[in-house]
Amino acid sequence: MASYLVTGAARGIGLEFVAQLSADPNNTVFALVRNKATASRLESLPGINIMVLEADVTDPKALENAAKEVSNATGGKLDYLINNAALLNLAGPDLNHFTSPDELEKDLVDHFRVNTVGPAHCINAFLPLLRKGSAKKVITISTGGADTDIAVKLSWTTAPGYAISKAAVNMLVAKYAAQFKSEGFVFLALSPGFVDTTTAPLTPEMVEVYKGFHEKIIQLWPDFKRPMTPQESVKLQLDVIHRWTVEDTGAFVSPHGNKEWF
Repeated sequence: MASYLVTGAARGIGLEFVAQLSADPNNTVFALVRNKATASRLESLPGINIMVLEADVTDPKALENAAKEVSNATGGKLDYLINNAALLNLAGPDLNHFTSPDELEKDLVDHFRVNTVGPAHCINAFLPLLRKGSAKKVITISTGGADTDIAVKLSWTTAPGYAISKAAVNMLVAKYAAQFKSEGFVFLALSPGFVDTTTAPLTPEMVEVYKGFHEKIIQLWPDFKRPMTPQESVKLQLDVIHRWTVEDTGAFVSPHGNKEWF
């Protein structure tokens, strides 16, 4: 029996993690959402082994309360933490095309607060439970766009706050890995790949963003066919998560367990 906590579980990749993990009745899955009122899709999942918790990943006190709820349910332990919650503004302009310096600063700081500081708060809140767990695995969802070589090759200049904050979280993962390797912890920054998580019609602006990004990928990887579905991505990610060992803690890899981002 294994226990998992997934942040950002209300939709997209986080929701799919909960769906696939809860399909095994031997698992206990804690779905952390920012607002239960907007997490109705979790209620449609058939698993009776899902417990929905409410906390903003930028709120240490709320995370502390969530950790207490997990502790009460599991006897004080947690096996896996999957840091999936994130802020993503794909329509963010190039760094020199924001309407004002204040807007640029807000974009960078907002992304950093959620995507870099948020995982640190989550890890610290659940660390006492993870120490008592059997797996001791902490997975933080990153992106291939945080690879500096890929950013240059794809000429990916938009959405700077997202990519920069994810590059920072990769180092955050490495720092935790260095600190807790001796305790048998496995820390991993894991890219889900290029995943289509859209559930509503795209705006014309976003259509152009996706079209341009897809065309650049094809130029570099001619065999690329299409974005993955959340189901395909999570299945690959779980395989990496379950086979990753402490010897390679602190790594930053794709859902294939290597640097093949697309």
